[in-house]
Amino acid sequence: MHIYVNGRNIEITDAIKAYVKEKMGKVAAHYDQIQGIDVVLSVIKNPSASGKHVAEVSCKMNTGVVRCEEAGESMYESIDLLADKLARQVQKFKDKSLGTDKTSIRTDNKESVAVEENAETVEE
Repeated sequence: MHIYVNGRNIEITDAIKAYVKEKMGKVAAHYDQIQGIDVVLSVIKNPSASGKHVAEVSCKMNTGVVRCEEAGESMYESIDLLADKLARQVQKFKDKSLGTDKTSIRTDNKESVAVEENAETVEE
């Protein structure tokens, strides 16, 4: 699994890159179907904008993609918020994919009715 860190209007330092890899590595440990995580860190240079530090992530999995975005006053704050949000979304995605049951209630009911009918014919 690869974690790519890119920057827009910001110089990505080794400290920021290590911090992102640490936080996203914890998220990747939750679900083994993650193939890659692309993180884009950007700074909005408009002085009137609030939440100038924006972090975006695209998490590629075998069966789909999870995307999220967070903004904060500092880059580390936005990375923390992003990691929490991504962890929730990956957990939700994992529960949906693992929770799908292929059998139907009607199918199970037909099988139990057939077993009961066979049991009645044997008793007679």
